Amino acid sequence: MATTEHARASRLRAWMLEGLSDMGKGRPARHPVKPEPEHKGQRWWRVMCLTGVDYFSTLGYQPGIAALAAGLLSPVATIVLVVVTLAGALPVYRRVAEESPRGEGSIAMLERLLSFWKGKLFVLTLLGFAATDFLITITLSAADASTHLVENPHLTDALHDKQMLITLVLIALLGAVFLKGFLEAIGVAVVLVGIYLGLNVVVVIAGVWHVFTAEHVITDWASALTTEHGNALAMIGVALLVFPKLALGLSGFETGVAVMPHVEGDAADTEEKPTGRIRGTKKLLTTAAVIMSVFLVATSFITTVLIPEKEFESGGQANGRALAYLAHEYLGNAFGTVYDVSTIAILWFAGASAMAGLLNLMPRYLPRYGMAPHWARAVRPMVIVFTLVGFLVTWIFDADVDAQGGAYATGVLVLISSAAIAVTIAARKAGQRNWTVGFAVISAVFLYTTVVNVIERPDGVKIGACFIAGIILVSLLSRLARAFELRVTSVTLDDMAERFVRDIASRRIRFIANEPDNRDKAEYREKIEQIRQDNDVPSQEDFVFVEVTVLDPSEFESGLTVRGEVLHGRYRVLTLESSSIPNALAALLLHVRDTTGCIPHIYFEWTEGNPLANFLRFFLFGQGEVAPVTREVLREVEPDRDRRPRIHVG
Repeated sequence: MATTEHARASRLRAWMLEGLSDMGKGRPARHPVKPEPEHKGQRWWRVMCLTGVDYFSTLGYQPGIAALAAGLLSPVATIVLVVVTLAGALPVYRRVAEESPRGEGSIAMLERLLSFWKGKLFVLTLLGFAATDFLITITLSAADASTHLVENPHLTDALHDKQMLITLVLIALLGAVFLKGFLEAIGVAVVLVGIYLGLNVVVVIAGVWHVFTAEHVITDWASALTTEHGNALAMIGVALLVFPKLALGLSGFETGVAVMPHVEGDAADTEEKPTGRIRGTKKLLTTAAVIMSVFLVATSFITTVLIPEKEFESGGQANGRALAYLAHEYLGNAFGTVYDVSTIAILWFAGASAMAGLLNLMPRYLPRYGMAPHWARAVRPMVIVFTLVGFLVTWIFDADVDAQGGAYATGVLVLISSAAIAVTIAARKAGQRNWTVGFAVISAVFLYTTVVNVIERPDGVKIGACFIAGIILVSLLSRLARAFELRVTSVTLDDMAERFVRDIASRRIRFIANEPDNRDKAEYREKIEQIRQDNDVPSQEDFVFVEVTVLDPSEFESGLTVRGEVLHGRYRVLTLESSSIPNALAALLLHVRDTTGCIPHIYFEWTEGNPLANFLRFFLFGQGEVAPVTREVLREVEPDRDRRPRIHVG
């Protein structure tokens, strides 16, 4: 019985970690798992449907938001949104696709500008806003889908108090799709987007027909608009002022580049130059933006002129479902119900593109920084984590769409602003003066929009700050828990270093860990004398010095290159560059043991000073308690004491 339970647990673990890349880096994985099969990628229009379930689904609530924010000016304000989309966001993200073709987005572009801990903290902050954007997309869309379900005329009596339960079920179903597999998610998205856009075409045609057959509708709207705002300049000014409230209509661009690795490229594409993938992503972004722009202008116009203003307000029949209102009003309840079902489905699945974005971004950064557990590189455990967080957010906001709108807009705008700044810097570095000026103007527009949105809806930045604080806290705790993990990805010795190791392996392998100072003859002579006295080593024993230079201590994983040199005609020195002295030394010792079959010895001095302060120096700067930490890293990697390299401290 126990054997059966163990086998089941092993199968479950293998399934959960399927596709997990080995972090062993040159040694066997402790828990081998089945590798993820390679996927060629999908045609760009299929991947567009995955991002489109987020982008296009905003038609479910965007016309209503525009009507509440701008009133009769809704079509004019929407035109401003479309201009910003086509002339601002689209060029920015087409450039992001060129600069970051592996789906890291603008975060990777900005990461390259900063190093050390300030770069890591900056990226974690942007990841916090990305998590805000993507997770609120999941919860807000599911809540809006449940709203459409609850307010359907046929179901409102039976479901009026079940919105929270329905929202949680929808989020759970979304997680189940991703537990099954990513390709299934793309297939579902293609069907949902095709049906939804087709039904919206029918609603728009019906709405336009009613507008032009009832001539007084346009004249009444134009008269009211002139009475309320006076002249065209005043209208444009007001439209510009209310534009930040319509920012949700920009929500699809970040996910468009986040899922970029799933776009099929050309046969000649390489990882360094994926020309076909970049071209396909540009088509994806442009086509989605044009389709959405046409729908936004058309739907904002017909909903503004055909729906009474009071119906957009809270409790009104068009609140959060303006197009569904028109579908029931002009095409009958049967078609309206079909439209509701389609809207509910795409709003529910809008979280799919957000989930895809999360699964691409978080495992790409956090494990590399040492700020997530080993299993965070696998898809299924992360799906479960994000689903549970979605449950928590839904419960906190009581599945209220309006309450989550501020956080959603803040996340979207911060990411777009960071993308605009990133491409501005990229254009400036490339010496493209006109593009630099153009992108700088776009950056200013998005920064203005972000600031206005934060001032008007401060809850958004507060929620974003909670996500940021949570990510940073969990990340630092995770890095602390993994402090003694061997994180050298590979060890490469040059010819001289290989010669030193082969020579000393014919005797007893003895290394001296030396912190380089002046590197003069006296330094090495005195170091050898001190090691011999402290450890009572016979004078005839031979030594090789090992010196580690710390580059970027905030890096968690890196390869190790070992170079050999002879100083002052007699002292053999191995020089290493790494993010952590103990990790570099442990990796070298294990490599020497495995290649020579001999157990190496290494000699240290005791570190002076407060042990806690020295540990913090190691944690933050890669140096400090070198000897005990090196031993602890070796103990974690090699449980067999007889095979473990020997540490001597005098």
